[in-house]
Amino acid sequence: MQAAEAMALFLEQHGVELVAGQSLPSALHLALPQTGIRQIQVRTENAGTAICDAYARIAGKVAVMTAQNGPAATLLVPGLAEALKASVPIVAIVQEVNADQRDRNAFQECDHLALFAGCAKWVGRVENATRIYDYLNLALTQALTGRPGPAVLLVPADVLLQPAPPLPTIVAPRSAYPLDRVAADPEAIETAAALLAAAQRPLIVAGGGVHSSRACEQVSLLQQEFGIPVATTVMGKGAVDETRRLSLGVVGHVLGARAPNRASRQYLEAADLVFLVGTRTNQNGTDSWTQLPRDARFIHLDIDGVEVGRNYESFRLVGDARLTLEALIALLRTRFGPEAGTERAARLERQIAPRRALDACIPEGAAGTVRPERVVEAIDRLAPDDAILVADASYASVWLAAFGVARGAGRRFLTPRGLAGLGWGLPYMLGAKLARPSATVIGLCGDGGFAHVWSELETAARSGLAFVCIVLKNGVLGYQRDAELVKFGAHTNAIPIAEIDHAAIARACGCVGISVEAPGDLEGALEQALSLDRPVVLDLRTDPTAFPPVTLLDSLIGEPANAEA
Repeated sequence: MQAAEAMALFLEQHGVELVAGQSLPSALHLALPQTGIRQIQVRTENAGTAICDAYARIAGKVAVMTAQNGPAATLLVPGLAEALKASVPIVAIVQEVNADQRDRNAFQECDHLALFAGCAKWVGRVENATRIYDYLNLALTQALTGRPGPAVLLVPADVLLQPAPPLPTIVAPRSAYPLDRVAADPEAIETAAALLAAAQRPLIVAGGGVHSSRACEQVSLLQQEFGIPVATTVMGKGAVDETRRLSLGVVGHVLGARAPNRASRQYLEAADLVFLVGTRTNQNGTDSWTQLPRDARFIHLDIDGVEVGRNYESFRLVGDARLTLEALIALLRTRFGPEAGTERAARLERQIAPRRALDACIPEGAAGTVRPERVVEAIDRLAPDDAILVADASYASVWLAAFGVARGAGRRFLTPRGLAGLGWGLPYMLGAKLARPSATVIGLCGDGGFAHVWSELETAARSGLAFVCIVLKNGVLGYQRDAELVKFGAHTNAIPIAEIDHAAIARACGCVGISVEAPGDLEGALEQALSLDRPVVLDLRTDPTAFPPVTLLDSLIGEPANAEA
């Protein structure tokens, strides 16, 4: 048995179910049909890495991305960097030149150790097939344990063909995450419970770590039983039911003028205790570290002790979110009766301004175009309850985060928020569908971001992956234009985008393409798209003057006339 065959069988025994790539390393991809692992042959490695990212977020399992040495390997960097910042596990297996050709300027030779050093949690190289199982175990463990992230295993081409030792017995499969659930220190949990019980205006800010830990139920219990209002970051959206009065919605940089939950700032800025759960307290999630009250007390729970207290001096809870919250809830139940929780909920509900009606947030759009808020409204109205909603970076993420509504805890909203690079929206749709084939997947992309990866429409058609991709076509790179206007009073000449028929591109790739010619056609087109078990692209002309509620743009937007203070 060659090492490549052994790798395929070993990955299957660990429970890995998806490998994406372009059939390189060929020896590995030729061996995979011996297993039950599904292969997805992608058109570009950068999109393939994003597919693995979305798959992991929804499935709770790691996927493997493969690449050839040199140029293919370099295309992994953006996706791995996104996964590193967003704490998403991916294992990349990268073929290298033969070991005896290293450092001789072999064809497409590259210093992969240096290449991946800044975008992966761990990088290792296996030098001999006798160690192939050790290094696969290392890669899987590094990706899945502690703070999840990408791990890269470099395998010289000649090692893939070497004889492999017999397959070992796997005692503890490594494919699902969190691999190791460790609760915070019990004494620390005791102190946190006392602080939460005593707080008069407590607030939970739930980040993406809540979804990674599968802790939405526990956060919802804190909200419902103990009357603690919950806000989320963009990555944490869906951690709680946003239709509840104690749900403040997504906060941070998307809480700008015309945001439906804009008035929730009043409670946010006056909280006396802020409980940060699974969040990096990054720039966008805190509106450049200005939004949370500095005079409040902070508790910070995260699996990564380095992140705890990074930007806000906090009482530390280092551990898995779900396990720690379960222990915290048990303690609160002993010292905080249901009557107290009901009383606090009623009192704090009166202090939280309700979500503003959509019509109060949306001005009239340009003639013949659709406002993006209306697109999100239509999705919210027509999508099934278990639909997975996806958005590309830039304004698409903001429209979905601000105007989409999580109707139930655990609803998934996928957006690239690690580095927020353009082009991830379409491959995220493929990854989400691979992870949960029965779910309806609907995504938003701007015309700028969609152009990065539309080749993967052919991958979707070939692989039988159904979703609805709505392209918001406004003919400009909107975020770039508007940020330049705010910062410089003018914009560069890179902003305009030529007219493109995205529906025609979809049809050319074997997908369904529908052009929405008038605003009144949107709902019917979306209903038609949702009725098809095919990859569908809706090409929709949207208002180029529509500003999303990003705080940076407040000076351009202005508050609606009926806005609450």
